[in-house]
Amino acid sequence: MKHITCIEDLRQLHKRRVPRAFFDYADRGSYTEDTLRANSADLQQIKFRQRILVDVSKRNLSTTILGEPSAMPLILAPVGLLGMQHGDGEIHACRAAQAAGIPFTQSTMSICSIEEIAAAVDKPFWFQLYVMKDRGFIKSLIERAIAAKCSALVLTVDLQVIGQRHQDIKNGMTVPPEWSLSKLIDFASKPSWVAGVMRGKRRSFGNIVGHVKDTEDLTKLAAWTASQFDTTLNWKDIDWIRSIWPGKLILKGILDVEDAEIAAKSGAQAIVVSNHGGRQLDGAPSSIEVLPEIVDEVGSQLEIMFDGGIRTGMDIMRALALGAKSCMIGRAYAYGLGAGGEAGVAKAIDILAKELTTTMGLCGVNTIAEIDDHVLAV
Repeated sequence: MKHITCIEDLRQLHKRRVPRAFFDYADRGSYTEDTLRANSADLQQIKFRQRILVDVSKRNLSTTILGEPSAMPLILAPVGLLGMQHGDGEIHACRAAQAAGIPFTQSTMSICSIEEIAAAVDKPFWFQLYVMKDRGFIKSLIERAIAAKCSALVLTVDLQVIGQRHQDIKNGMTVPPEWSLSKLIDFASKPSWVAGVMRGKRRSFGNIVGHVKDTEDLTKLAAWTASQFDTTLNWKDIDWIRSIWPGKLILKGILDVEDAEIAAKSGAQAIVVSNHGGRQLDGAPSSIEVLPEIVDEVGSQLEIMFDGGIRTGMDIMRALALGAKSCMIGRAYAYGLGAGGEAGVAKAIDILAKELTTTMGLCGVNTIAEIDDHVLAV
């Protein structure tokens, strides 16, 4: 990884090393991908004030996230199917995050189970929850997260209806894969990926298989999962979740001020301003476009995290300058995982950290607490 200079380098390497169906699953968005593109484009429109002759010899990225120390204001977001980007992908990503001193969030739709990750790492991690129709299963899933000593629960609130991702349909994206001649050729051309995934603990949804009746059969598992996303989910369900979960609660998927105001009264400790990485409502505003007004409205009431389009340390700086306390990355570290496993995730984190500290220096600030809109050009 000596010649990897940026997240885009990791993306290109990921694209070469992992079969197209799984690369596109991580890389692409819903429908026309307008919101996916806007997430990055709108961040890049924000310019900095370059400051000179300021002592920036004591730059420090450390901060706190939900009251806990963190080496930098960065969180690895929940990403489904990491174990299909690299064998035991969730374990490798969690280890890289913990080695870097930042939080890792496991997805409900991960390949490794909660218990498998907990047994393989040294510290608590966060768990992301999708609320499904089978509330008995969801209750047991929360209880498993408690037993694994997960330190925060990230409730995703923007997936009651699933936005269509055209590329997944074109690629026949299923777990395990839907086979075709072109896909067989694609897989055969990537023997290292095949070997790594085959060495992994499993190749299906570890949090579901064995915990829901008849899901050992992959066809039945797929049918059950497709039927479980709950269009009746509403704010009252937050109270039910809080009655089970005793720890810190984060609501992920807030993109509207009115929703942020309700979230601030829900008992959650934090919200994530997010449009699901441009994978849900195509035509929704970018996350960075709505961040300032949400910060203005509820920033004094709960912790605000940012998610959507982060590809550089400069992007992290932009989100912090507009009021976020920390940022989540999904694709950026998934590219690293596909490119090089645990070392690739570590490289992604390191790239972002170095870019952030350089940007801080050139803007004349030494600490995360100093970053506000004064670092931005008018």
